[in-house]
Amino acid sequence: MLQLQGSWDAALAEARHAAERFTAGVLNQIASGTPRYRQGEVHRLRGELDAAEMAYREASRCGCEPQPGLALLRLAQGNLEAAAAAIRRAVGETLRSLNRAALLPAYVEIMLAAGDTVTARTAARQLDEIAHGQGTDALTAMAASASAAVRLATDEANEGLIDARRAARGWLELRAPYEAARSRVLVGLACRALGDEDSATLELEAARAVFVELGAIPDLDRVDALLPGSPAPAAHGLTARELQVLRLVAAGQTNREIATALVISERTVARHFRNIFAKLPVSSRTAAGAFAFEHGLV
Repeated sequence: MLQLQGSWDAALAEARHAAERFTAGVLNQIASGTPRYRQGEVHRLRGELDAAEMAYREASRCGCEPQPGLALLRLAQGNLEAAAAAIRRAVGETLRSLNRAALLPAYVEIMLAAGDTVTARTAARQLDEIAHGQGTDALTAMAASASAAVRLATDEANEGLIDARRAARGWLELRAPYEAARSRVLVGLACRALGDEDSATLELEAARAVFVELGAIPDLDRVDALLPGSPAPAAHGLTARELQVLRLVAAGQTNREIATALVISERTVARHFRNIFAKLPVSSRTAAGAFAFEHGLV
């Protein structure tokens, strides 16, 4: 509930506390797997991929299935093949409808990333059927969001807009800010596909504000790349956020100053530096700043 409500720091602290409590005995060890999985989810949503990987591995060691989080982590790491294989396997062996419902949104997302719109549409329809059968608000919002993503990927912008707005309203009523913001990104993309750029920008900016508040760095990077005037995310292989960090480095700002300017943690700034050094032919802040000036990135 804390994670759903956007209280990610509290959710992470509570999950750590729960995992520490269940230490002695086989049953307790199994029980500790779920909070470890929840730790992985918060880390993944924040873009803390190494910490997420460790948490999912610990959850698996305790006997907890680390899906769909681990598959989504592989997607975030750029390993689409591993992500697709993992989510297909998990969905294929899961028969209970509510358990499948927990996997299907990730299945839709990963299949769309793989360009398999047929499978994604089938998964979205399955989720919609489960939602109708169960009648819960959360499942209804999940199904609407999945349907919107599929419709946008198949050039059905009008229908996608209807589904995306329904999802956004549902998540807002449930006071789930992250999911509502993700749905508003879909609303913005649908508006853009329909030629309404002003509305698209408003929706994307509203979603961005939520991602900033939550510290949802991967989603923030994506929205930054979608907003008008944003730098191309593929410039020299850098994401929009990595380009922002690089520009601030070139301006002579420290890690602390960069963290303050971008409303992120210093640890996240350090992670962006590691990514920048891995992607560019540089190995120091000075060289990175010089590269930015030489290649017109400032």
